Amino acid sequence: MAHMLRGKQAGVHRDFSAGLHPQLFAIDEIARFGINSQISCLAYDPVQSLLAVGTNDTQFGAGQVYVFGQGRVSVVLPLPRKASVKAIHFVVDKLIVVDSKNEISVFSLETTRILASYSPPGSVTALTTDPCLDFALIGLQNGEIVAYDLDRQSPAPWRIPNLWKQQHPKARPTPVATLAFHPRDIGCLLVGYTEGAVIYSFKTDKPVKFFRYELQPGAPGGDSDPTSSTIRRYPRLTQALWHPTGTFVLTGHEDSSLVIWDAKDGRKILARTIQSTNVDEPGNPSKSLGSAPGTFALKCPLFRIAWCCKENPDDTGILVAGGTPTTALEKGLTFIELGQTPVYATSSWQILTQHFEKSKSQHTLRTPPNAEVVDFCLVPRRSPHYAGSQDPIAIIALLASGETVTLSFPSGHSITPTNQLHVSLSYVHPFVSQVNLAYVERTRWLGMVENRSKGPSILKGGAEYRHTTMRFANRNIIQIAHADGTLRMWDVGHGDEIENQKVLQVDVARAVGRSSDVNVSSMSMAGATGELAVGLRTGEVVIFRWGQNKNHGKDVRHVEAKGFGLDTIIDRAEPSIKEGLVPLTMFQGQGQVTSIKMSDVGFAVAGFQHGGLVVIDLRGPAVIYEAALDDLAGQPARGSFRRSNSQSQPKAEWPTCVEFGVMSLEGDDYSSILAFVGTNLGRLATFKILPEAQGGYSVRYVGSSTVEDKIITIAPLDAQLGDPADATQSSVAGLREGLKIDGVILAVTTAGARIFRPPSAKGAHKKWENVFCDSAAVVRYQAAGYALLGLFGDGSAKTFSIPALKQIASANISHILDVRRFAEAVITPTGDVVGWTGPSEMALLNVWGTGSDLTRSRDKLLNVEALTPPRPTISNVQWMTGTLHVTPADMDALIGGPNRPPSKQMMEQRRAEEEQQRAMKFAATTGSSTSEKDQEGYWAYMQRQMQERTENLNIMGDKMDHVEESSSSWADDVNKYISKQKKKAVMGCKCLGNVSGHLYIADATQSLEANSAFEEILHTGDTIFTTLRQTVPAGGCTIQSNLLPPHIPKTQPQSRSKALLDSQPKMVLRYACAHNHGNTTQPQPGGSPVRIRTVPYECYDCMYRSGDNMERSLRRNIEPDIDELRQQIRWHEHRIATGLPTNVTVKNLARLRRELAETKQFLTEAIDEGWAAFERIWGQRPH
Repeated sequence: MAHMLRGKQAGVHRDFSAGLHPQLFAIDEIARFGINSQISCLAYDPVQSLLAVGTNDTQFGAGQVYVFGQGRVSVVLPLPRKASVKAIHFVVDKLIVVDSKNEISVFSLETTRILASYSPPGSVTALTTDPCLDFALIGLQNGEIVAYDLDRQSPAPWRIPNLWKQQHPKARPTPVATLAFHPRDIGCLLVGYTEGAVIYSFKTDKPVKFFRYELQPGAPGGDSDPTSSTIRRYPRLTQALWHPTGTFVLTGHEDSSLVIWDAKDGRKILARTIQSTNVDEPGNPSKSLGSAPGTFALKCPLFRIAWCCKENPDDTGILVAGGTPTTALEKGLTFIELGQTPVYATSSWQILTQHFEKSKSQHTLRTPPNAEVVDFCLVPRRSPHYAGSQDPIAIIALLASGETVTLSFPSGHSITPTNQLHVSLSYVHPFVSQVNLAYVERTRWLGMVENRSKGPSILKGGAEYRHTTMRFANRNIIQIAHADGTLRMWDVGHGDEIENQKVLQVDVARAVGRSSDVNVSSMSMAGATGELAVGLRTGEVVIFRWGQNKNHGKDVRHVEAKGFGLDTIIDRAEPSIKEGLVPLTMFQGQGQVTSIKMSDVGFAVAGFQHGGLVVIDLRGPAVIYEAALDDLAGQPARGSFRRSNSQSQPKAEWPTCVEFGVMSLEGDDYSSILAFVGTNLGRLATFKILPEAQGGYSVRYVGSSTVEDKIITIAPLDAQLGDPADATQSSVAGLREGLKIDGVILAVTTAGARIFRPPSAKGAHKKWENVFCDSAAVVRYQAAGYALLGLFGDGSAKTFSIPALKQIASANISHILDVRRFAEAVITPTGDVVGWTGPSEMALLNVWGTGSDLTRSRDKLLNVEALTPPRPTISNVQWMTGTLHVTPADMDALIGGPNRPPSKQMMEQRRAEEEQQRAMKFAATTGSSTSEKDQEGYWAYMQRQMQERTENLNIMGDKMDHVEESSSSWADDVNKYISKQKKKAVMGCKCLGNVSGHLYIADATQSLEANSAFEEILHTGDTIFTTLRQTVPAGGCTIQSNLLPPHIPKTQPQSRSKALLDSQPKMVLRYACAHNHGNTTQPQPGGSPVRIRTVPYECYDCMYRSGDNMERSLRRNIEPDIDELRQQIRWHEHRIATGLPTNVTVKNLARLRRELAETKQFLTEAIDEGWAAFERIWGQRPH
């Protein structure tokens, strides 16, 4: 019966929850933001432009993989069983994951589902892949290396034993530490064991070089402890990697030594650390000294090393995470810029040593203080080759705390993740300290797109699934404050379409003028104006407003300007921002800001831990009220719900929540703007904001009421309609017209709830049963009515009717949200709940749902049109000196075995080849210039001949051991001969000379015999372009030759034709005229009569129009060859990029590209020559 009386006690005569029933209350999990657990590894794919993040299996969440793309593109890939992610690799359209339980999972980027799982025969210690291979090589704890077929989703027969054990039979089994393919020769594999490194050749199926780092007694090495330098030692290897060209090898060791080796002969070039060089030489003192004399500093281990290069792979540098003394003041990554690598073949040993010893420069890419980088991920501009280290533009570094930081490369400037990375990554970039949610009007949010200078986009891949509907007009704008003083805001949506996906950012640290001790304690955004108020633990209140930055691009010095109790900080806007949320003003208070509220009508209220209260009018801006709660306690209160105890000691009191409203107070016959302030002791103070006659506003304290416990929510309600009685722009504007709102206040505490008329009416009360409420708000379900929604300490979400405060429904959400952080959850007026699920992940729920769980992301990751560029190959010098080029197709046969069926990619490529061949065959049968014998296509024939020649040269080079010097001139001759043959093949003819102004072109590959049969190929229409077909005896070939028109005089055409025939009896020339003027028959040498058509002087018309026909005829005969050559280049480029079999190497592919360019140039020159002939005849070029 109590709930039936509460409405009357509160002065509310309607049931605002009459249309709500328990069946409507069901929890839907809509979305998640952030990272569920600690990040363990990172991977980036420059082809698809995607970033993968793996996590550890902790108490907060299971290990899983996040794949992020552009905008809000995000897909979560769960592991098949509970484990941590150890490594991630992108391989074309697949993602390879190694977990802590030594299981390898293969995910499809196209379907975003798992394809296969594989448990190798041992513990996985290393794994490597290549974009051009369908295999993953797996290094095991026992030193063996096995292969897994990613396409066939089964183990491959290829396996190699412990190579180090073969060299050192008495050594204990050593695990594989690292694996790396040669950047240019895929047939070489660098295997790093804990004892040393080995280069393994797939061509010979045996190791070819061994590298072991040995320190003689007296050599300091990389150890910090000088006592360890008195013995011979072999520092254990932790990493091994190639120089970008494969000329050198770099090994990193557990004593922080970096050792560079000659990959060709296995000699050690230099041993150094980040601080010292030649650390392997006895007597060289260590530079790792401690802070006090006679002490030494411990060094951090080498966490990660990358040998980077620019677009030119010979211009390199070494990026190192770790290896610095623990006493170093600067933390971060060390970049050793080496510059242009000397030419190996012409450089002496001293030059090579000095190149690595005396680096071009060395600097530190700084990270936040006391933040150690344990891993990093390079962001290449476009190439996935060279171990992902070619021409990087940025670095995403993983810190020991689990946070991330993004730095530009090689400068090391900090890059904000705002509108660069997915919003989920901002939760760990760095960690989030405070969260709030604003219910912002849609039109206001659509206009809040900041204009900020930024670099090239990091993530550009993927396509987001587009929602078809928008559930609510107003948007849920989340505000998250980070440990570095940065605030970011974006639309979390309602599980619907998000029109404005951009992220806003404000730099609070810059606004307050310091970089340290910037801890945000509370914040509030106005839903109608977008103004933002931020409170700090040190007492500052900073106001941001949308506007233009007058100092865009300038880092101006701050000029102090104080007035009306505030500091003007407009000049502290970020230089990179042109339009956005810029700092407006700042107030310095006493103690931590415990509560802050920004209204829609230009007022802000902030409460401080020392009991202070301040009201700011943004129209000035100016402070219009400042008081202490202790002073208000001395004023007579109009009512109290608790008995006072005069003997108890006074407790500290501070504001815990603030709300604005428009309503009539008890005893008033008008409505006014009110500010309600709730405290930690359960007092609710009411303030009136009144306009003054001379302009401006004033604040007056009108009374307070005391409830049972800490006030967590204040909700002004219209007592007649049940709608919120907030201080909106429309309600405040209505006050001028006499608007009167009969309102009540619903105050929620941790122990109960009370609804009453302010400032001090008794009202109605309900106490929670055996549980505390951590967060609460008034929510609405469509037109059914309003209810009070609360999150309670028992892990439940409950709704209560208004005003009766009778429980409607309850649901357990402890399996979704962290109950310990319910107090930080935010509830919106539409029933959305944003709460923490772990240290760095939040979930978006809705209580008016259907009980559905979180659905899988339907975003697309794979872009099928993004093709992997061809893999770099060996140089010409290496090819000529005998290096056998191993293609990805050869690797398929070596690793997969001879009985391996064709892969899916190969089958698809084969179908594409067949379709291309059918198209080429159809074009050949319809063309008039295709010979009967040349069925494979002229360019295919030439390409096959070139490939056979290349293979023969490769075989010859492999059999020659010491011909480097003598083969250089031979190589030049070969290149000249091939170039000449290509030119002949492209043109098919040669110039016989210019006789009396005549230009004759005849067959260049075989002379015409007198007894050969000639056939004149007649063309329809106007043309002066002549095609000859030469039929040679058996055993010969049919070659098409083209003739360009000679100079034709304007007189005596018959005698000119006869003279032409007499002077060049081996050639037949035909001039066709549409009017069929002038036909003669002349005897052809050899007795065969041939008809010759001449152009008479009178037929200018035909001559004038024949220019276009000449050009069309040239294009008709040559452009098909250009198209065919272009198709073959694209075809072989695709096969090389995907690792499919092809008879053309990368080197020959470059020759085909040059042939294409020469063919185009020949066509252009031929057309120009034809038009020039007309110009000589008529004095001008026909149009």
